Amino acid sequence: MRIDRPAPPPEPTLNLGVLRPGPPPAQETAPGDQRPGGGDGGGAGGRDSGLLKSSALMAVGTVASRLTGFLRTLVMAAAIGVGTLNDSYQVANVLPTMIYVLVCGGALNSVFIPQLVRSMKEDDDGGEAYANRLMTLVLVLLGAITLISVLAAPLLVQMMSPSLRKDPEQLALATTFARYCLPTMFFMGAHVVLGQILNARGRFGAMMWTPALNNVLIIASFGTFIWAFGPFSESRLDAGSITPQGVRLLGIGTLLGLVVQALAMVPYVRAAGVRLRLRFDWRGHGLGRAFGLAKWTLLFVLANQLGLIVVTQLATWAGPIAEKQGHPGTGIAAYNVALQLWLMPQAIITVSVMTAALPRIARAADAGDTGAVRADISYGLRTSAVAIVPFAFAFLALGVPMATLMFATAGSGARNIGYILMAFGLGLIPYSVQYVVLRGFYAFEDTRTPFYNTVVVALVNAAGAALSFFVLPARWAVVGMAASYGLAFAVGVGVAWRRLRARLGGDLDGARVVRTYGRLTAASLPAALASGALAFFLLDALGTGALGSATALVAGGVVLVVLYVALARRLKVDELDGMLGMVRGRGSR
Repeated sequence: MRIDRPAPPPEPTLNLGVLRPGPPPAQETAPGDQRPGGGDGGGAGGRDSGLLKSSALMAVGTVASRLTGFLRTLVMAAAIGVGTLNDSYQVANVLPTMIYVLVCGGALNSVFIPQLVRSMKEDDDGGEAYANRLMTLVLVLLGAITLISVLAAPLLVQMMSPSLRKDPEQLALATTFARYCLPTMFFMGAHVVLGQILNARGRFGAMMWTPALNNVLIIASFGTFIWAFGPFSESRLDAGSITPQGVRLLGIGTLLGLVVQALAMVPYVRAAGVRLRLRFDWRGHGLGRAFGLAKWTLLFVLANQLGLIVVTQLATWAGPIAEKQGHPGTGIAAYNVALQLWLMPQAIITVSVMTAALPRIARAADAGDTGAVRADISYGLRTSAVAIVPFAFAFLALGVPMATLMFATAGSGARNIGYILMAFGLGLIPYSVQYVVLRGFYAFEDTRTPFYNTVVVALVNAAGAALSFFVLPARWAVVGMAASYGLAFAVGVGVAWRRLRARLGGDLDGARVVRTYGRLTAASLPAALASGALAFFLLDALGTGALGSATALVAGGVVLVVLYVALARRLKVDELDGMLGMVRGRGSR
């Protein structure tokens, strides 16, 4: 039986601009340190101010990581195009992420934060031994899974994309890429477990900043590939003409990026006062209970990954068919590129807000304070919506000029990527809402409900993808799959919202949340209509080259932002002023 003990005193924070300990920024606090008894979860009170500061720090780090990730995507497209060669790389590159998330990624990102917070509160050593046991268990598990996966690479590639069996050269290339990419799952796990140890201690920046190192190394490897073999627009390489040296360069660069990303976390964890060492005394220390909770997260991820496998298989069928008909940029590579761009606002805003909030929500749930949990969920929904809603409309209005500017080397494939991005568009809103709502279940260590919710989402997504594949022409099949992705999460939000409301035994501040989303939509819709009309007029007049696309995107973007901010202020969206003020303050510092 455990005895409650006072939480350990806060350790010194880090200067996140360098990979070494430094003086703490004067304004930075752990999100749980400012809870002056109650509050409604909104406004500019101390409890929300602490979250905004932590969220802003993570958002800045995520912006840096996402911008370098965006540049990485551009360099990849310039090096290997957006057609079947890139499809082979994408199939291989998605495998380690899929397996990692299936094995332990979901648990690390949700189940173990409350466990780490509890061990800090209740254990004599401030949770250090528990953190080391968790790290050791994750590394051992992922090490074994990585070895098995590398040996089974041909089977895994064929499972992900059965259509590759018809093209032996493309299958061999994807398998070779997979053997370089699969070991990255080990370093993904190391990076995440070290990041969660820091997050539980109120230190959020390192986990958001270090992916930029990974991106820089991958950019360097693909840039070197372009220097050696020329850009794709000139080389026109395919699975049969790319050299072993070229494959090796891209594969090693992809692996090395994750290695550096993981190792860069170590100085931060040490500076937070945690002495890292392997511990194999796993029995009797709560890990079994945690993994018991994680079994539902495993099923959650399994359901999600099955939906991903369906989409990957169908997209890799449709892409080559459409490419033979003269429509490149319509396969799984184009889908993944558009998905990555579409997820940027979610990663920068919603994930930052909720990563800062989750330890505090976990403390409130552990104390049985459902009112505080409701307030923080409401806060997360309303605060993230300030950016998520206009971004969703921006993708719908400006998806084509975004893609034609960023992927100019892809020719007509760039416009097709733009159509996919437009189809994703409005689905960003329910995707973000569900992410926030599910944190409420995880705070109460309820992992079964998110599993059931994800089954619903996966089934709707898979059904929509299959319908798109069999009903739409090959050129538009992946566009339909992108639209079905957002539709699936809209259905999932309805299910999750009702269940969480019942779990908390009261309203989720629904009227206030709906009012905020309604006002933001009312501000975004006319702004998107005006910006989209202007952008397509300029594209028609100037063409889809670099100049025409840049002009259309900049002019349309300015119109959208100005109209949105003006209308949102006129509609008295208080969260907009709070978010803009905090981001300006953090950015200037």
